[in-house]
Amino acid sequence: MPPAQNLHPPVAGPLGDVTTDRLELRRFRPEDLTGLAEVFAQPEVWRFPYGRGFDRAETAEFLEAQMKHWERHGFGLWVATERSARRIVGYVGLAVPTFLPEILPAIEVGWRFEPAVWGRGYASEGARAALGEAFTTLGLDAICSLPQADNPASSRVCQRLRMRLERTIALPATERRGAVEALLYETTRAEWLAGDEGVEP
Repeated sequence: MPPAQNLHPPVAGPLGDVTTDRLELRRFRPEDLTGLAEVFAQPEVWRFPYGRGFDRAETAEFLEAQMKHWERHGFGLWVATERSARRIVGYVGLAVPTFLPEILPAIEVGWRFEPAVWGRGYASEGARAALGEAFTTLGLDAICSLPQADNPASSRVCQRLRMRLERTIALPATERRGAVEALLYETTRAEWLAGDEGVEP
């Protein structure tokens, strides 16, 4: 794999854990496997791009990859725990979009939550926290997001965050999924600060 500095812009410091009004957002830990497996087994969670849920082995592979991402880059996705119920409901945070080499070096904001909490605004709440940390703690100038083109719910989150739609990008098929189209959304630190931290009225 290329050196980290070729994959993403330089960061000013390591990312920490964050608490929002309703979510605890923290680094992944090995003991998260059971809670994550319960969320990831639901087909709706991974409908985009796989059209099915994950089995426990696939969840373990995901978890290991996220912990390595944090170790290598000093930032990553957070596991999202609902503060009121003290249970894992998904993830949200920052990651290097290595699946799309043409836009590297880059960092994307992304999220995935279980259906039971859809419609509560958790994706927007967690993503706003991630963008805030990206432009302050990490000192980044720009962030992207890459929802699948036929996933309007995630596109609406990008719009709530006042991210700009730049273009549609074709992602070739892999061993695990067919070819898909993604929408490239972007925002800059200046746009974020000018937009009252990206919060829609």
